[in-house]
Amino acid sequence: MTVYPLTFSILGFEITGFGLMMMAGFLVAGWVMQLELQRRRLAADYAADILVGAVIGGILGARLWYMALHGGPLLSRGGLVWYGGFLGGLVAVLGTGWLKGVPARFTLELTAPALPLGHALGRTGCFLVQDDYGLPTSLPWGMRFPDGEPPTTAAQLARWGADIPAGTPPDTVLAVHPTQLYEVAALLFLFWLLWRWRRHEHAVGWLFACYLIGVGIERFLVEFVRAKDDRVLAGFTLAQATSVVIVLAGIGLLTMWRRKDALVVKPEGVFAPRGEKS
Repeated sequence: MTVYPLTFSILGFEITGFGLMMMAGFLVAGWVMQLELQRRRLAADYAADILVGAVIGGILGARLWYMALHGGPLLSRGGLVWYGGFLGGLVAVLGTGWLKGVPARFTLELTAPALPLGHALGRTGCFLVQDDYGLPTSLPWGMRFPDGEPPTTAAQLARWGADIPAGTPPDTVLAVHPTQLYEVAALLFLFWLLWRWRRHEHAVGWLFACYLIGVGIERFLVEFVRAKDDRVLAGFTLAQATSVVIVLAGIGLLTMWRRKDALVVKPEGVFAPRGEKS
């Protein structure tokens, strides 16, 4: 199957599928958090505060992580790394909660189901712009990206260490694993689990620990078929090393927060600015 990027222009400004889906990911994640706050009878506008922090911190963190690995200017439409976005967004969102006097563990609990849903929409954007794809495959759902970022040519995939049959012309466009869609499916499943588990009987924050484990495992596995040039240790990528750290962190938090504790979030005043009395 041959697939082309989704791009169009409005008043001379180029709009990409990635930009649209990234915006949709943030908005849908904010909507999911708003629904949960309403269910708990808490101030629903806290979702908007989180959203602002996530957008600023997430995009900045994603760009800085990319720059640390590959260089380039800070202001650019491309070059974003999810792990950097996750860490930058986490710092910004927790900082927002701190300013409003919200316990950090409650903020983590609230964002847990929203994160994989927003991430899934973002990965859909990666598919629409055709980057972050996989290694060559002969499976029936393999996809060719002749205008991808970069195109899936034999020469490009060989530079990333893929096994290319001898004699293949360098400009041949090969079918690859649509790893973006693999991640979309896995992340939607993770969202479904966390959304079902949000009424759990464990300590506040337990749901976020489950998220860390799930997203770490998902990324670790999909990296085996990703087209990458950063396989540094026995064929493992930097993203896999980061995934292991995230899974271990999730397991540690899961152990700490496996039992229900005394952290209570009350509807009255919990979202007041820091320093104000509720």
